[in-house]
Amino acid sequence: MIKENVSLKNHNTFGIDVKTKFLVEIFSEDELLKKLKSRIKGPFRVLGSGSNILLTKNYDGHTIIMKNKGIEVQEQTKKEVLIKVGAGEVWHDLVLWALKNDYSGIENLALIPGSVGAAPIQNIGAYGVELSSVFKSCRALEISSLKFKNYEKESCKFKYRSSIFKEELKGKVIITSVCFLLRKKPHKINVSYGELQKLMIGKENTIQNVAAEVISIRKSKLPDPEKIGNGGSFFKNPIVTQKKLLALKKEFPEIPYYKESKNHFKLPAGWLIEKIGYKGKRKGDAGIHKKQALVLVNYGGAKGLEILALAEEVKEKIFNFYGLRLDFEVNLL
Repeated sequence: MIKENVSLKNHNTFGIDVKTKFLVEIFSEDELLKKLKSRIKGPFRVLGSGSNILLTKNYDGHTIIMKNKGIEVQEQTKKEVLIKVGAGEVWHDLVLWALKNDYSGIENLALIPGSVGAAPIQNIGAYGVELSSVFKSCRALEISSLKFKNYEKESCKFKYRSSIFKEELKGKVIITSVCFLLRKKPHKINVSYGELQKLMIGKENTIQNVAAEVISIRKSKLPDPEKIGNGGSFFKNPIVTQKKLLALKKEFPEIPYYKESKNHFKLPAGWLIEKIGYKGKRKGDAGIHKKQALVLVNYGGAKGLEILALAEEVKEKIFNFYGLRLDFEVNLL
């Protein structure tokens, strides 16, 4: 069923009230193929669960929302299990399924908003783990040929909060399912992230305990989209050379950093923003969250362009203050 002139307010976690000319919900690969061949004419775009995006205007085309679900075990050995997951599955539901079945690898990614199909695009990550560490392959429809193709991990060009699907293949394919390789016991627990490491002291190193602490951290710092509209982390953490880090440390000795590679270091964007006094800043209904400066929020009636204007202001202030360029983690539509 194709609906006309639909508000997307309930289809994006920022709660931005813009309209799409047509809205299409897809529940299977066959339905997607048939709709694209016969019913969908003109421009179209795909939304997952509407997280990690900022809608800035009405859309004069078809907005497709993938709703195909299902978690299937494809193969397994004594140590690992290969699962295939529908693009429309809620990411956190997949994490809960893995915890219930005692499969490790994605417990650190608990409570990240979004759908499974959108996860590889962004190469989602949190608390020392990225999706690429468990990604095996995905199946996607190539729009130009209307043929399904498989993309193995090696071809996906995963990097910090990005992949081939966010760059070269952006708008050219539609991910319909993703395969993950998870681990059975004995699990490899990752608690290298500082705050998580502290919270796990004295607790048994189980994936269930790790997930519980990750959920606790996220709930204490990040606003619930059901209560305050937001798209999660709005900015990427900037990565700098050792030379740039040493220069910054001379002026800001307390600046935190994390080693990314031999000569590159990641700086927490939230700390940088808080340092310039923008934590909790509000302009009308567009604001920066009072507990986490990395998150921009909609207090009720903000327009996408108002939130974008505040984000651009933050970028300018950060550049003028630190000489650093912040990149958006959210996608602008």
